[in-house]
Amino acid sequence: MESGQEVKILAIESSCDETAAAVVVNGRDVRSNMISSQIDIHTLYGGVVPEIASRKHIERINQVIEQALYTAGMSLDDMDAIAVTYGPGLVGALLVGVAQAKAIAYAKQLPLIGVHHIEGHICANYIENKDLEPPFFCLVVSGGHTHLVKVLDYGVYEVMGRTRDDAAGEAFDKAARAIGLGYPGGPKIEKASHAGNADAIPFPRAKVSGSAYDFSFSGLKSAVLNYLNGCRMKNIPIVQEDVAASFQKAVIDVLVDNAMRAAQEYQAEKFAIAGGVASNAVLRQRMETACKERGIRFYYPSPVLCTDNAAMIGTAAYYEYQAGRRDDWSLNAVPNLKLGSR
Repeated sequence: MESGQEVKILAIESSCDETAAAVVVNGRDVRSNMISSQIDIHTLYGGVVPEIASRKHIERINQVIEQALYTAGMSLDDMDAIAVTYGPGLVGALLVGVAQAKAIAYAKQLPLIGVHHIEGHICANYIENKDLEPPFFCLVVSGGHTHLVKVLDYGVYEVMGRTRDDAAGEAFDKAARAIGLGYPGGPKIEKASHAGNADAIPFPRAKVSGSAYDFSFSGLKSAVLNYLNGCRMKNIPIVQEDVAASFQKAVIDVLVDNAMRAAQEYQAEKFAIAGGVASNAVLRQRMETACKERGIRFYYPSPVLCTDNAAMIGTAAYYEYQAGRRDDWSLNAVPNLKLGSR
């Protein structure tokens, strides 16, 4: 590739319940970022139904890709590579995106690049923060994942800590359902918490024995259920806002404490957050304050880049492309793909 030449990548993301496509140029220049959300239909069931998600991806993926190309003012003939999330995620949902990407890459004889979903979330930080370059720490907090990652270089990661049970976003969804706030849990709990007392209920902050940076949220979820059941048995009024605020504070306390412990031990100069829960304003504010107190530069993506999207996949793919990584037609969906397992 000649110096200064643009690398244009069409990226596809379908790991859960968003059908997304984007055109990204040179990794950080997003020309389009189209997202078709299925949230309304899954709300009827109180959570994501994998079979429905897969069917909706099939229905929408062609239109979303066409819209991404149209918005970018480009065609498939302008692309230099096709990128797609191949794991982790819901296997049926992933397969739709992988099959589509392989078909386009084969038809147009373009390089195919499989992208790790969590790597995509980390790379979302590059899009708006043009000065951000590795090394840095990143806390990835989403519906399916809670990872504390040391970003050593582009495409090179060391997982310092991860959840032993529920992910933070999953805990938000389960707690919201128990409180009676509905789905999706994260935004509902954050909204309710504004009117609540975060110190009203002393929910536990779990520490994982023998691992300073790992997370555990299942005990907190059980504590919320036990509190609610106890109130009902004793006819004590339940203040939803107080439960939401107290639960949210318990989750954020653990996230921030673990993150800052790692940042201090490894003398991090830069710290980023990513993933759907990273759009939580309280978490952002707490992390920003904690980083400022320690002289650490803090980075985060806009909310639209925190939730699942294809722009972040295109950004991650660019650095894989520059490193010379390509996938062949055997690329398959890997629902339990581990970060750094390429």
